[in-house]
Amino acid sequence: MQQTNLSVYNNHPYHPGGNAFKRLLWYYVNGLFFRSGWLPVSGVKVVLLRLFGASVGKGVVIKPCVNIKYPWHLKIGNHSWVGEAVWIDSLTTVIIGSNVCISQGAILQTGSHNYKKPTFDLVTGPITLEDGVWIGCGAIVNQGITVASHAVLTSGSVATKDLENYTIYQGNPAIKLRSRSIE
Repeated sequence: MQQTNLSVYNNHPYHPGGNAFKRLLWYYVNGLFFRSGWLPVSGVKVVLLRLFGASVGKGVVIKPCVNIKYPWHLKIGNHSWVGEAVWIDSLTTVIIGSNVCISQGAILQTGSHNYKKPTFDLVTGPITLEDGVWIGCGAIVNQGITVASHAVLTSGSVATKDLENYTIYQGNPAIKLRSRSIE
């Protein structure tokens, strides 16, 4: 199979940030301390994320088996929770507000490909989860999406457009179910 230089095909070449050594070191740190389940201590993970350039607030909980692509693109507010087997594919900026819950197996997907081009050019877009958001188990938030304050994306649902504040969404693609009232 002939190897090709992807930058020749992409109109806007992608660079993940960080130098090659930093990316390689993160690959192993991510595998040892985040993707594996043997280190359940959140405090160590928060320190490691900060060392690699993430902005992480107070009281953040990061459960075992979480996969984070590039921490230098990640910002997490205070008292947020990232559940088991969450994948944060931070090819570009991912902002997670305060008091956010990302449940088990959820995916924050900042990248995709342009299927209209024979070269499948990479398409990226930032993700923002504002304060008080809940992303249910196995839900997917696609690139370029903002989930507004206190919105809920229910288990297994897929956000393909911005979600309004204090609203509950369900389905694929996710549609409005009802307003969210907090007591």
